[in-house]
Amino acid sequence: MNSSSPRTSAPDEIELVIDAVGGHGDGVATTDQGKVFVPFTVPGDRVRARLGMKGKEGTPAVLLEVMAAGAHRIAPPCAHFGACGGCDLQQWHAAEALDWKRAQVVATLRQRGLDAPVEPVVATLPGERRRARLSVRRDAEVVEVGFRARGSHAIIDVASCALLDPALGALLAPLRKLTSDVLQRREEVAVELTLTDSGIDLLFERSHEPTPAQRSAWAKFATTNRVARISWRADSEGEPELLAKLQQPAMTFGGISVELPPGTFLQASATAEAALVAEVVAAAGKARRVLDLYSGCGTFALPLLQRASVHALEGSAAAVAALKKAAGARLTVEQRDLERRPLQKDELKKVDFVVLDPPRAGARAQSEALAASAVPVIAYVSCNPATFARDARTLVDGGYALSRVVPVDQFLWSAHVELVGIFQKSPNGRRGR
Repeated sequence: MNSSSPRTSAPDEIELVIDAVGGHGDGVATTDQGKVFVPFTVPGDRVRARLGMKGKEGTPAVLLEVMAAGAHRIAPPCAHFGACGGCDLQQWHAAEALDWKRAQVVATLRQRGLDAPVEPVVATLPGERRRARLSVRRDAEVVEVGFRARGSHAIIDVASCALLDPALGALLAPLRKLTSDVLQRREEVAVELTLTDSGIDLLFERSHEPTPAQRSAWAKFATTNRVARISWRADSEGEPELLAKLQQPAMTFGGISVELPPGTFLQASATAEAALVAEVVAAAGKARRVLDLYSGCGTFALPLLQRASVHALEGSAAAVAALKKAAGARLTVEQRDLERRPLQKDELKKVDFVVLDPPRAGARAQSEALAASAVPVIAYVSCNPATFARDARTLVDGGYALSRVVPVDQFLWSAHVELVGIFQKSPNGRRGR
């Protein structure tokens, strides 16, 4: 049987052969009626699936059974795979999954007319994740601690997670016990866990203030479990409230220790961070005057400070304060919303190198200004290949050549891929490629 001639076994069920994996990580079977997307499958799988409602791009389906496995299907390492929404690709051999991620980057660039050298994907390993966001809910006597189910608000209760650093994983059971004691019935909170150089930092989020009993319980929890800090944020736009602190959470970048504000963004994997920093530092070369845009707490600014004069720009007041305190007069830091007030051409004069690491929405306005500048080299770190490709097109149209792209598999077993792209100003401002 081939995938273009499906055999049905019930009105809403179908047997298919998976041809490829689509951009969101679902297996794709091409039939006479169009594409069918089946999650948790790999090329070569023969499956039985239940069809959903046909959409513009194809028909989603629910996997019912793998009748015959493709050559590169493996046993998922996690018992929660398929229910938990945290992973999409545990069933796929690592080498093939990495090749697919590289191909996704290549295809995304080509959609924008960009034909750039794309390196092999930098791999990460299980047990490396040092940052995670969990949902915690108490329903009667049952407490669920885990990740959202795929396509649902339901919480998949996890006793362990193969992604997490063991230090974070060891906190799942104590968290479950704590919340069973302090949460009200049907109460739910979100918690961000971050593993820092000085211990675990916890940030709880809920749309109300904690009760006195909760404050006391979490302070005791910090001491019992040697958690560096626990904070609570009742308003997503407000400042977190400190509930307990045994030690100041800090991370070292470029040999400089930075005291982290609660909820600080960190690269999720130390391996991924090291790869991104190495690419950025190599691209900077002998640059003496450097700008770090969307600098955060100094992931790139501080390593670059070892060889150049660096000016860092960041929108978060807390991150700016932390970076100023850590680096002192050696680094100049400016709080600035680069979406509303991107650096303009005249502010980019006499700059040898720019690194930017924007959020998922990319840096449309800033890229337009950079495209009009004469900055010799730009390193663009991205967590979204689509917005990177959009902004890369702008830079190339402005006379830059995209000379190197390095994908990074920071979020193992997901369809997500990150990357760093290096742009060099073409001679005489001619369009790159």
